[in-house]
Amino acid sequence: MADSLPALLWAGLIFTIPLTLLSFTLGLALGLVTAVVRLFAPAPFAVVARFYVWVIRGTPLLVQLFVIFYGLPSMGILLDAFPAALIGFTLNIGAYSSEIIRAVISSVPRGQWEAAYSIGLSWSQAMRRTILPQAGRVAVPPLSNTFISLVKDTSLAAAITVPELFQTAQRIVATSYEPLILYIEAALIYLVMSSVLSALQGKLEQRFARYGGFLEARA
Repeated sequence: MADSLPALLWAGLIFTIPLTLLSFTLGLALGLVTAVVRLFAPAPFAVVARFYVWVIRGTPLLVQLFVIFYGLPSMGILLDAFPAALIGFTLNIGAYSSEIIRAVISSVPRGQWEAAYSIGLSWSQAMRRTILPQAGRVAVPPLSNTFISLVKDTSLAAAITVPELFQTAQRIVATSYEPLILYIEAALIYLVMSSVLSALQGKLEQRFARYGGFLEARA
């Protein structure tokens, strides 16, 4: 339906895209902290980080959203739909991205740490200037895939009443009684967004590959 397209695009612009960007940004920061804690922090902190990752990776995202939005009010914690979705997606992305970041940091050869220390860098300076730039190149493809998956996963926010793209389609279906057309229309919008992001991912990977080749040539 031609008149439904603007409403779906508007919902995507106002809710789906901001929810995706905010969740991924905050989740990536949380994932980095979690990965560093698991790799380098004292045992008690590492245990807490492992427990967080274990819980989030072991439970469905939809259940996590329901616990936050519908469960926490029983404890006196009331959240609007959008903040609840943001917290849920951030925690989910944080757990999964932490595993990616932990793996790529661990993949950096120990000699890089030793080289950084040999020129007088502190641990934080070595991490920031030597380890993370190298790990970042390796992390781009899996983190990009996580971001693209998040775009589609935001449709689950419809279950907790966030008026994003998919719930807007559901609302229009309730009045138009044309579910096939509306849901295909929503699916095509998700497909376009994912395709654009996939193309950007390819360009980003090529750029990092050239940067990596330049560093190897200099070495």
